[in-house]
Amino acid sequence: MKAIVYTEYGTPDVLQLREVEKPAPKNNEVLVRVHATSVTAADGLMRRGDSFMSRIFLGFKKPRREILGTELAGEIESVGKDVQRFRKGDQVYGFTGFGLGAYAEYACMPEKGSLAIKPANLSYEESAVVVDGASTAFFFLRDKANIQCGQKVLILGASGSIGSFAVQLARYFKAEVTGVCSTGNLELVKTLGADRVIDYTREDFTKSNEAYDIIFDTVGKSTFSGCQDSLKENGRYLITVGGLMNYVLMLWTSMVGGKRLICGMSIEKTKSLMFLKELVEAGIIEPVIDSCYPMEQIAEAHRYVEKGHKKGNVVISVGHTEK
Repeated sequence: MKAIVYTEYGTPDVLQLREVEKPAPKNNEVLVRVHATSVTAADGLMRRGDSFMSRIFLGFKKPRREILGTELAGEIESVGKDVQRFRKGDQVYGFTGFGLGAYAEYACMPEKGSLAIKPANLSYEESAVVVDGASTAFFFLRDKANIQCGQKVLILGASGSIGSFAVQLARYFKAEVTGVCSTGNLELVKTLGADRVIDYTREDFTKSNEAYDIIFDTVGKSTFSGCQDSLKENGRYLITVGGLMNYVLMLWTSMVGGKRLICGMSIEKTKSLMFLKELVEAGIIEPVIDSCYPMEQIAEAHRYVEKGHKKGNVVISVGHTEK
C-alpha cells in the first residue's frame, strides 16, 4: 500500500510517499480502507518534533511511528475474528490517537478504539475533519467547562478547525457566543452562529469591560494571566495547548477555587463521535473545509497549514492504487 512516511523530524519535505506493507488486523481489530484524512496544527507539531512533550510520545532522536495522521474516514475492509461492533463494508470515521497511521491507504484500529459509523449525510472528506476538531471542542465545552444555557462564551481562533466547531457547539448549548478571528474570517464566523465577532487585528478583547463565563483559546495565542480580568468570578479559561506551565496552573487554580485554567486532551472519542454524528445528521453542526489535497501533495498541505491562515480544515484525499 502507499503511505506517507517520515523517518526524521523536520520541515514538510521529510514527508515521503512510499510503498509499505499493508497491515493485517489482529483478532480485536478492524482494517479500514482509508479514503480521507487531514492536516492539523498538531500534525505539524509532531512532524517537527519541536517540543519535549511531543518527543516523549513520538521518540527522542527519531520518530518511533513513521506514519503520521490521527483523523480518518473510510470503509471497513475486514475484521478480526473477535470483532462484534463492526462488519465489512461499514463506513466509519475515527481517531487513531498516539497510534497515528492515518496517512496511508489502510490502517488497523481496535474495535474498542475511537471509531464510529460516520454521518450518513457527509462525504468521507467531510467526515474525517469532524473527528478531532469537533470532539475536542465538545470535550472542553461540555465535559470540562460544563457549559450552560445563557452563559457568555468567547472563542479565540473561531475560524479554525476546533474553533469553527466550538462556535457551533456553544450555540447548540444556547450560550451567547463571541468569536475572535482575523478580518478575512469575520463573515464566516458570523455564519457559524456567533452573536458577535471581534477582529483581533483591530480590537483587543482584554481591553474591553466585557467578562465571560468561558474563554476558549483553540489556537494557543493567549495566556491565563492575560485573560483573567476578562473572566467572571468563577469563569473557566480553556486552552488546547498543554505545556508544563499550563498544567501547573491548572493544578493550582483547581485548589484555590474561583477562576480556573483547564487544559489537556481527549483520547477516547467513541461516545463523542456517536453524539456528534447525530448533531451532524440533524444539521446542527457542519464541517468547514478550506481545501483538499491529494496524498501526493501532503507536504504542500503541511506548508499551507503552517502559515496559520486556513479557514476550518485541510483535507487529504487518499486515492487507492488498485492491483
